[in-house]
Amino acid sequence: MRYLRTGGPAAIRRPRPTDVDEFVAAARRSRDLHHPWLLAPSSPEEYAGYLRKVRRRDSSGYLICDRASGDIAGYVTISGIVLGALRGGYLGYAAFQPYSGTGHASAGVALVIDHAFSAGGLHRLEANIQPGNEPSRRVARKLGFRLEGFSPDYLFIDGAWRDHERWAITAPTPT
Repeated sequence: MRYLRTGGPAAIRRPRPTDVDEFVAAARRSRDLHHPWLLAPSSPEEYAGYLRKVRRRDSSGYLICDRASGDIAGYVTISGIVLGALRGGYLGYAAFQPYSGTGHASAGVALVIDHAFSAGGLHRLEANIQPGNEPSRRVARKLGFRLEGFSPDYLFIDGAWRDHERWAITAPTPT
């Protein structure tokens, strides 16, 4: 398997159409873990839509894989990418069972951030996290994101407008 980056227990690569069965099974297995924070693509049709989205110019998608087995451990999406003076985007991430709480999400998100700041030419990534989603908040804190604010009724998820905290990280300034 050719990975974009590897580190710790994780490696990252781009999602492929042939990943559909493994991805959908992992998303279905992780529904309770993700509810009500996000709705991962859990059907072949939803996965095809995810692939179309992450192949657009303003999005990018990555699979977090377990380095030992190659299994899909989670995924990361950068959406709303704007170049020019901003050079930023919105970061979303999720671990799949049984990899939640194993360090795969933190390691994988760190690899995506490094890739986005170097090869992707981005300068800023923002993660919008629901206040009660402590696992995602832990990942953000661990990776050096800073809490920048609070947005009430920010995103419509699982049938309701959900409040979100805005966490951000910027690329290191060259010395």
